[in-house]
Amino acid sequence: MKSIVFNGAGGPEVIEVVDRPVPEITKDDVLIEVVAAGINGPDVMQRQGLYAPPQGVTDIPGLEVSGFVKQVGQAVTKFKVGDQVCALVQGGGYAEYVVAHQDNVLFVPKGLSLTEAGVLLETFMTVWSHLFQHAKFRPNSSILIHGGTSGIGTTATMLTHAFGAAKIFTTVSSPEHQQASLQLGADVAINYKTDDFVEVVKQHTDGQGVDFVLDIIAGDYIQRNYDVAAMNGTILQIGVIKGLAQNVNIFPMLAKRLTHTGATLRSQSHAEKAEVMKALQEQVWPLIAQGKIKPLLYKTFALEDARSAHELLSKGEHVGKIALILK
Repeated sequence: MKSIVFNGAGGPEVIEVVDRPVPEITKDDVLIEVVAAGINGPDVMQRQGLYAPPQGVTDIPGLEVSGFVKQVGQAVTKFKVGDQVCALVQGGGYAEYVVAHQDNVLFVPKGLSLTEAGVLLETFMTVWSHLFQHAKFRPNSSILIHGGTSGIGTTATMLTHAFGAAKIFTTVSSPEHQQASLQLGADVAINYKTDDFVEVVKQHTDGQGVDFVLDIIAGDYIQRNYDVAAMNGTILQIGVIKGLAQNVNIFPMLAKRLTHTGATLRSQSHAEKAEVMKALQEQVWPLIAQGKIKPLLYKTFALEDARSAHELLSKGEHVGKIALILK
C-alpha cells in the first residue's frame, strides 16, 4: 500500500511516499480502506521529531480516518465488510489501509459525508475530553480560545457556543480569520498581530478576565494566560506550538487561585477513548444530525501531495481542517 513517512525530523521536505505492507489485524481490530485522513497538530510535531509514536505503534503518521471496512477480527461483531466508518488511531492514518481497534471505530454520523467524517474525531474528541470532561467547562462561562481558526479552535468555538458559553473570545491572525471566527460563534475575535489579547479581553469583561483559557500555543502565552484569567479560572494546555515557557512568574496563578492543567489524547487507552466517543454520540451527534455543528473542512490533497498539505498547514492561513484524500 502507498503510505507517508517522515525521512528524519524537519519541515515538510522530509515527507516521502513509500510502499509498505498492508497491516495485519488482531481479533479486536478492524482493517479500514482509507478514504480521508485528517491532518493534525500532533502529526506536525511528529514530523519535527517532537512527538514520537507510542512504543509498538507504526511510524506512519495520521490519527484519524474515514473509509470502508475491509476486514474484521474474529471478536468484532458491530462492523462488517463494506461499512462506512470513521476511526481514531494511534498512527498509520496516512496510508491506503489502517488498523483500528473496534472500540475506537464509529459509523459515519448522520449528516456528514465520508470525507467530512475523516476530519471529525481527533479535534472533537480532544475538545470534548479535555475541555468538557477534564477541565469541566460549564454553561454561562466565558472562554478565550487561542488559535481560533485551527482545527482545535474552530471545534472549541462551535462546541462552547452550542453548550451555552456566556462569551467566547478567540485569537486569530488576520481580519479574514476574525470574520470566520465570528461566523462560527465567537463573540470577540482578536487579531493577535495588531492587538493585545489580554487588554481586549479585560476591556470586554470589566477587567475581570475569562473563566477558561484553551491554549495550544504555550511559550510566552503562559504568562499572559495567567494575566487574562479571572479569579478561580482554569487554563487548559493542550499544545505547545511556541515551545516551552521561559521565566514564568507563577504568583498571579497563586493570587487568583488558578488551575493550570493539561492533557493529551493519543496516550489514552482504547477504553478511555471509547468513553469519550460514547459521550460525543450522546451529546454532540444529535447536533450534527440537525446541521447545527460539523467539522470545518478547509481543503483536501491527494495522499501523494502530503508535502503540500503540510506546507499549507505551516502557513497558518487555513480555517478548520485539512485532509488527505485517497479515493
